[in-house]
Amino acid sequence: MKHGKRYNESAKLVDRATFYEIEDAVALAKKSASAKFDETVEVHIRTGCDGRHAEQQIRGAVVLPNGTGKTVKVLVFAKGDKVAEAEAAGADYVGGDELIPKIQNDGWLDFDVVVATPDMMGIVGRLGKVLGPKGLMPNPKSGTVTMDVTKAINDIKAGKVEYRLDKTNIIHCPIGKVSFSEEQLTQNLNTLLEAIVKAKPSSLKGQYLRSITLSSTMGPGVKVSVAKF
Repeated sequence: MKHGKRYNESAKLVDRATFYEIEDAVALAKKSASAKFDETVEVHIRTGCDGRHAEQQIRGAVVLPNGTGKTVKVLVFAKGDKVAEAEAAGADYVGGDELIPKIQNDGWLDFDVVVATPDMMGIVGRLGKVLGPKGLMPNPKSGTVTMDVTKAINDIKAGKVEYRLDKTNIIHCPIGKVSFSEEQLTQNLNTLLEAIVKAKPSSLKGQYLRSITLSSTMGPGVKVSVAKF
């Protein structure tokens, strides 16, 4: 793959053979970001899990102490007094049945996270083919199927991120923006890694975290030492 001049200049800052400590990796990911916009800093974690086994399908969520730097739009499926509760908690959109054709037929997807009360999952289930592939389907494991809509909305707005294995058993997760301080990014990364370490499946044999790479949206990958994990 051919890279542009700006990327190649940034790549010179990173020694591809070195596994950096977290603080050094964060500093390099910030330094090697050269785009004209505020890039997102992401972590990519290759695990030793086999997602074909149900008990090794890691999935969960954690609130990053410094948020993600992104304004998140929340859609809540609720009825009764939960509608007013969701609105009071700052949900961007709240509704029920009437939203199904808007999403299914009109292709309306102007939201980043979907929360639903358990009694609405029968309705939301009809949107599986639309929301599922986009990773927007509410799920109890990530705290998005709940009666406590206030807590769900507050956590999401505060910077909750969901982590899950992709088809190649890698976890991809944002940990903030390049404009964040090194301390903020380091705190966020450590919080995420602690949660993922705790989620290690008991049935897993061999190494759990095989590699950790940090990068900004347009920047080169920086390898992180997995020794302490």
